[in-house]
Amino acid sequence: MPAKSIMIQGTASDVGKSMICTALCRIFSDDGLKVVPFKSQNMALNSFVTQDGGEIGRAQGVQAEAARIVATTDMNPILLKPKQDMVSEVIVHGKHFLNMDAKSYRNQFVQEAMPIVEKSVRTLQNTYDVIVLEGAGSPAEINLKDRDIANMRMAHLADAAVVLVADIDRGGVFASIVGTLALLDEAERARVKGLIINKFRGLRELLDDGIEWVERETGIPVLGVVPYVDVNIEAEDSLALSALRFKKPKPGEFAIDVAMIRLPRISNFTDVDPFFDEPEVGVRLIGNVQELGTPDLLILPGTKNTIDDLAWLKEQGFDQAISNLRQQGTKIIGICGGFQMLGETLLDPEAVEGSGDSALGLALLPMETVFVGDKKTVQMTGTRGQDTFSGYEIHLGRTRILRDEVSPFLQLADGRVDGAVSADEQVIGTYFHGLFHNRHFTRQLINNLRIKKGLPALAGDVKSDAERREDAYNMLAKHVRANLDIKKIYEIMNIEVSV
Repeated sequence: MPAKSIMIQGTASDVGKSMICTALCRIFSDDGLKVVPFKSQNMALNSFVTQDGGEIGRAQGVQAEAARIVATTDMNPILLKPKQDMVSEVIVHGKHFLNMDAKSYRNQFVQEAMPIVEKSVRTLQNTYDVIVLEGAGSPAEINLKDRDIANMRMAHLADAAVVLVADIDRGGVFASIVGTLALLDEAERARVKGLIINKFRGLRELLDDGIEWVERETGIPVLGVVPYVDVNIEAEDSLALSALRFKKPKPGEFAIDVAMIRLPRISNFTDVDPFFDEPEVGVRLIGNVQELGTPDLLILPGTKNTIDDLAWLKEQGFDQAISNLRQQGTKIIGICGGFQMLGETLLDPEAVEGSGDSALGLALLPMETVFVGDKKTVQMTGTRGQDTFSGYEIHLGRTRILRDEVSPFLQLADGRVDGAVSADEQVIGTYFHGLFHNRHFTRQLINNLRIKKGLPALAGDVKSDAERREDAYNMLAKHVRANLDIKKIYEIMNIEVSV
């Protein structure tokens, strides 16, 4: 029997669809069902690498882990990664397909994508008990509906009951629900079996009149009101980036000041998430050089276009400011595109980055990077001293050390070496995403910065990242189960489960 399906759609982007899907994946798994996440087309800055080297949206990787299964590219067969203005990299079943502008994608590729998407849905239907589908943006984007393959077309394909999520924190929650439903056609509206009001702050009883009105007006039950919760689960896009726990601290508010530059095409920014868990650490997101100050640690993150973002960095005056910080003793770590920027030269002979231009780097490490069309996407383990690291690589560049004044950062399990470390260990570059999720390394890093400032090292054991994620999934599932009518959700999916 094909899997039963439920689809979580939203009245807008960033209303909490991914979080609700993650919670349902853990809840259904806890209730003994074999559950799988699915999102046909995902536009995301943060991606996840599957065990076989495929690249999918980070949300589906997280949801698979919450469902206690191994992530595959069938869970997100099409991934779009913004690369330049109106141009995205199109990734099909985890592999680079082509770079395409928005108009060409909409007019040419979308219809070609349907057989790819349908095959993935059928594979999952024949393998699992339940599919939790996630929509994209809103199903009521009337200018895009004829080419939309992420919302109602997927609900029809998977015969899914649709639950519409609205974010009360941004205001206008009832108008957003009624307006969204009004823009759906009759067949689409018939699929909507429930409503969720998300990110609520305040007294629940103050909503009762509004809930009664919207149920009467729409004929659709409100399945629950989910209070706002700050749960440590990785985000996938730039809207979430603005909502993360970055600080604008007062002088001396935090013992350790970590700053990350917000590059225009920033990617995989969840690399810095572990710093939010470290005591007495403030994490700032820096958009201009005037905000930079003198942090204890500066992070140059990943980017979807290293050469263009390097040009922006120089236009803003960050190149000289970073050089000054190096002289003043700030520790500097570059990851992926940020690693490439730390070198001396960046060459793009195949126009992989778009223009085919070359560039001079920040020259903090003696390296040369050449961009090639063969994208490396792989889960990886490595060692440095007594520490073992797990993480992943996603990059087009190939980097080589020009002089032996630096040493490799990691010895990788496949025999390669990764990254570079200056002789004084003040500058580190690596392709290793997830570096800071290796919590023992991160705690050592923070303690070294503390000792350098004359502060005592932090004591106590550090929970592993896997343990933290499990805690987060369980906490989220408990929170959502307590605030949603899970029995009603099973009813609209025609599943008999004792809850």
